[in-house]
Amino acid sequence: QVQLVESGGGLVQAGGSLRLSCAASGRSFSFRAMGWFRQAPGKEREFVAAINWSGGSTNYADSVKGRFTISRDRAKSAMYLQMNSLKPEDTAIYYCATAKPGTGLNSQTYEYDAWGQGTQVTVSS
Repeated sequence: QVQLVESGGGLVQAGGSLRLSCAASGRSFSFRAMGWFRQAPGKEREFVAAINWSGGSTNYADSVKGRFTISRDRAKSAMYLQMNSLKPEDTAIYYCATAKPGTGLNSQTYEYDAWGQGTQVTVSS
């Protein structure tokens, strides 16, 4: 069973940057794709970015392409989301998740079976 803990959220002005971290523990973490999702008040959880088990392939939502960068450090059992040029519409709770075994860079929540508790990101205008 994989356990995930996010950190790094906070309050930032529009145009600023934040780096989110996701610490993972448990078996089989290193060989699974992972992803970041976010959920704003009153909205459904949406895909942000995903990375394959080796870190060599990534996938991004159109809304964050060119601004966010996902990465992982298998030796540290960690995943990161570097967020630059933040906008007020990026305000949400950000969750990291581990994909089901054998799946790829999926953008659907049902393809992920382990979730962290979330970290709040607030971007002021």
